[in-house]
Amino acid sequence: MIFGDKKTGVIVTGATGNQGAFHIALMNEYAKSVGGRGVVAGVTPGKAGQEVHGVPVYNSIRDALKEHDASASVLFVPAFAAGDSIMESASAGLSLVVAITEHIPVHDTMKAISYAKMNDCCVIGPNCPGLLSPGEVKLGIMPAQLFTRGHIGVISRSGTLTYEIVDELTRAGLGQSTVVGIGGDPVIGQTFTDVLTRFSEDRETKAVVIIGEVGGALEEEGAKSAEIPIVAYIAGISAPPEKRMGHAGAIIEGGEGDARSKIERLKAMGVPVAQRPSEVPRLIHNLI
Repeated sequence: MIFGDKKTGVIVTGATGNQGAFHIALMNEYAKSVGGRGVVAGVTPGKAGQEVHGVPVYNSIRDALKEHDASASVLFVPAFAAGDSIMESASAGLSLVVAITEHIPVHDTMKAISYAKMNDCCVIGPNCPGLLSPGEVKLGIMPAQLFTRGHIGVISRSGTLTYEIVDELTRAGLGQSTVVGIGGDPVIGQTFTDVLTRFSEDRETKAVVIIGEVGGALEEEGAKSAEIPIVAYIAGISAPPEKRMGHAGAIIEGGEGDARSKIERLKAMGVPVAQRPSEVPRLIHNLI
């Protein structure tokens, strides 16, 4: 529980769109099942007075906060509006923004994340599946049926790999404390380092799985700073140079950021690296 719990009130921006409405229903279904608050309000400019699955809709986050107590927002807005939506959340005093939206212009992301930091607002994403603390809170689009409560943290750049490895952990009897999808864009709010710092201070978390991919050096930077036992899995062994692989940040440039070099550097730091997702539970068992 490093970003929220049952008491966390959530506002969904882009609430009346297809994705927003669909995931409001799923987030509140999960909240009801664990006795949490879930989504208390939605925001879509010009749609105030409507309801989405029983959740009242407002024109702005400030309007929603006049009627509801909330500390987090989840974004399902179009890419061109996402930067402004992040800044609106930060300006209104929310402490957490989960940006699901992909294809946000990089300069918009840079501006919005910088503004959020100045306002003590934490941004997860963009281009991410959100986070889930089993038995407590779901913020985003993760499939809750795969998760079970426990003591293993997970941080990932890839949504689908997150679900696969969480399923492997659950099948092996290794429940999760919190699972965070940090996003696959070149510029993101929370990095491996940031989330590992939170996990190291969390009494519920005994070890962490980091799920990385080609591009950049966020995985190595996180491993250097880790004050908690970690296991890694790096996707993209066969990724060709100079070709983007799915995520905007997943590109090998100038011989840097390829999977093999990442794996070698992590192993040199003493980090166990799984060759395939099914190996992760065994490596975790060896650590704890």
